[in-house]
Amino acid sequence: MGGKAHGHNVIDETFFFIEGDGIMIIDDKEYPAPQGSVFLCEPKEMHNIRNDSSTPIKIVFIKGDYKPDDKIE
Repeated sequence: MGGKAHGHNVIDETFFFIEGDGIMIIDDKEYPAPQGSVFLCEPKEMHNIRNDSSTPIKIVFIKGDYKPDDKIE
């Protein structure tokens, strides 16, 4: 993801880190996100992902009841 954190008004979003070691940022708090980590971001939680290593990370993310215009920046 990188860049600026964002959130959603209504939907939740689940992140599953399937490869590499990332950093999950939720409401300005940083959490280590090694392979196998799962995070749930609830509505209105601002979130972002960072990779401080030279190794790529792979993430599967699932949005509940996806609404294209439901984004907070």
